[in-house]
Amino acid sequence: MHETTRQAARQRRRRRRLMVGTTTGLIVTGLLVGLVMAMQPDRKEDVGSAAATAVANSQETLPSASPGRKPSSASPSASASSTASATPSASATPAKASPSRSAAPSKVSPRKAPVTTSLAGRIRPKVTYPGVATVYKAGVGDGACSYGPSGDMMIAAMNTTDYETSRACGAYIRVRAANGASVTVRITNECPLPCAPGQLDLSEQAFAKLAPVSTGRLAITWSLLSPDAVGTISIRYKNGSSPYWCGIQAIGHRNPLARLEVRSGGGWRQLARTDYNYFLSPDGSGCGGAIRLTDIYGEQLTVNGIAVRPDVVQSTRVQFARH
Repeated sequence: MHETTRQAARQRRRRRRLMVGTTTGLIVTGLLVGLVMAMQPDRKEDVGSAAATAVANSQETLPSASPGRKPSSASPSASASSTASATPSASATPAKASPSRSAAPSKVSPRKAPVTTSLAGRIRPKVTYPGVATVYKAGVGDGACSYGPSGDMMIAAMNTTDYETSRACGAYIRVRAANGASVTVRITNECPLPCAPGQLDLSEQAFAKLAPVSTGRLAITWSLLSPDAVGTISIRYKNGSSPYWCGIQAIGHRNPLARLEVRSGGGWRQLARTDYNYFLSPDGSGCGGAIRLTDIYGEQLTVNGIAVRPDVVQSTRVQFARH
């Protein structure tokens, strides 16, 4: 009896210990879990922050596309260039064509030296002028252009309007008649009024190439010519020229002369042209120095070593290009 009572008491004590141990374990476990939870940051805040960062990054790297246009993906070359310096990649990147331009590559023509005829006066290249041809006795071929006797009598006098203060002097003109005949003449003289604009007064020798001299008057057309077979340009100083005053003339130029300049004071000084076809330096500046000639096409020739020797024709060994 007493043994049975003692066994029952031992079983009750064992159950109490188990219950206390289990409760203590649960309490310790709860405390540990609470401690762990207290030491960790709130997960909802982390998730919210991560989501906001991801949205910001996606907006930065994937810009919204315009309506009707697909967003372009980054090419490998663009990705690689992002690690390099921005300046070289920007420099190497060709500009995109605007929608109004053609996407096809444009052909670039080889660059050519510019040719201008803006220096021409009334007589311009590639223009055909209507007029009338008359005839005169040219004698030895001298005239208002002051060239002196002419070895070739294929010469003409230009009407005063187109003579234009001797700008026409030395010009080569192709003259054509209605019958198909033609002749090339050089302007050496001026035909005063009543010669009308467009009118040419031809030497008898030149007129005879178009029609009998007895015809006297003939409807023609004419145009400026840049001939092939010409010699070189010569320079002549006018009588009375000196280092203190001079007049300079160019002879034998293929194309009409637009300007004559002399080197003076470290630069070029343009001389005024007279109606007798000399360029004057009234104060003597540049007389005996370098001379620069410019034709109506803009070509420039510089001549050195021409001494002030009045009324002496001095060769330059240069000539304007043919056009």
